[in-house]
Amino acid sequence: MSDPLVIPCPHCNGLNRLPAERLGDAPKCGRCKQDVLLSTPFELTEASYASQIKGDLPLLVDIWADWCGPCKSFAPTFEQAARQLAGRCRLAKLDSEANRNLAGQLGIRSIPSLLLFKNGREVSRQAGAFPLQSLLEWLRSQGV
Repeated sequence: MSDPLVIPCPHCNGLNRLPAERLGDAPKCGRCKQDVLLSTPFELTEASYASQIKGDLPLLVDIWADWCGPCKSFAPTFEQAARQLAGRCRLAKLDSEANRNLAGQLGIRSIPSLLLFKNGREVSRQAGAFPLQSLLEWLRSQGV
């Protein structure tokens, strides 16, 4: 049996320890009892950022704004990626307008932007919207 993985809950930010072999069993949060692993992107905010970048599963963040046409056209692709990557990578969306301070701290210069976090650190970023296959290939090149 492997060491448990630490995974933040997308609902309450509580840290959960889950055996890797149980990730496919729809694990529930020990604190709020909601699903820990989602097949859809969850909302990331300034308040949840520090908790959500922690953990043993990579976190891919789509930084977007409501007025951005490319952001809106990329949203369905990001949703598809969330379904395909469930249990391997967590996907979140950060509204750059509602979270201006955090977007500034992250050095966001254009949207949409994708930031990949592993073990609490940003390991890669990509600007712009692109097709699902290109997104999945980029993530594979990053070890996801």
